[in-house]
Amino acid sequence: MSNITIHQLEPDLSHRLEQRAAQHGRTIEDEIKSILSSVLTPEPSPQIVGVASPMENLATTIDRRFADLGEFEIPETPRDAMRAAPNFAAE
Repeated sequence: MSNITIHQLEPDLSHRLEQRAAQHGRTIEDEIKSILSSVLTPEPSPQIVGVASPMENLATTIDRRFADLGEFEIPETPRDAMRAAPNFAAE
């Protein structure tokens, strides 16, 4: 564990730190540790609205997002027969 020394701390800041430590029933050192711990705790990655977890697959996410619209069918598009492949042989 390392030691940290803070030089030239403003009196007002020092006083507020003492008050905060007293409110929480801690020593100033413990209060500083608590502050640093809460500020430096890694934040979870942001969640996209509607996504349950980062591992949820895209199809499931889309299905859940549009579930309230009900089911629908995309009409089949009529197609012509495929044309014959070109013949590149020299004639």
